[in-house]
Amino acid sequence: MITRIREVRRAKKMTLQDVADRCDPPTTPQTIGRLETGTRTVSVGWLNRIAGALGVEAADLVKLPDQEDIPVAALLGADGADAPRRETVVLPPRPEAGMIAVGVVSAVGDYRSGDEIWLRRLGPDHFAQAMNKDCLFPRSAGRFVFGRLIGREDGKLHVLPLGSGQRQMVISNPPWAAVATRLVRPL
Repeated sequence: MITRIREVRRAKKMTLQDVADRCDPPTTPQTIGRLETGTRTVSVGWLNRIAGALGVEAADLVKLPDQEDIPVAALLGADGADAPRRETVVLPPRPEAGMIAVGVVSAVGDYRSGDEIWLRRLGPDHFAQAMNKDCLFPRSAGRFVFGRLIGREDGKLHVLPLGSGQRQMVISNPPWAAVATRLVRPL
């Protein structure tokens, strides 16, 4: 079986040690390296452990004959575009379970018309993960508030809308929030 463990790991900008530490149970970087190079046989169990450590599906780690890779031709930095030092690929965006999206119909803040914002839903116990990030909050009667979560205290969330000149809003005890995790923008 031909695996893409190395390509996915590099696309995620993780080291062998990072993956080894995130495996459940943890393993050694040498073991991950052997699995990447094929000097050790990759079982379904190992694929699942490594996929969990990388935050992808096990199927993303297997090279299929009809699967096209997207090679990275250049890396863009402050000094311009340069060729990558080693061959690498990008992973196409893939939704996680329970994700929702916001479609942008007119420009507001950093978002442009036509953008899609992918969000991960959070329960009230996890609102701290959304601090200083753009979020969607449900309101009554099918309405929503979208803005930057800038504070929280006693069940109240302080949200700064993205439009210029808008005032801070306070939302009391929302059942959930959704934090922006990915921007899909057509050019």
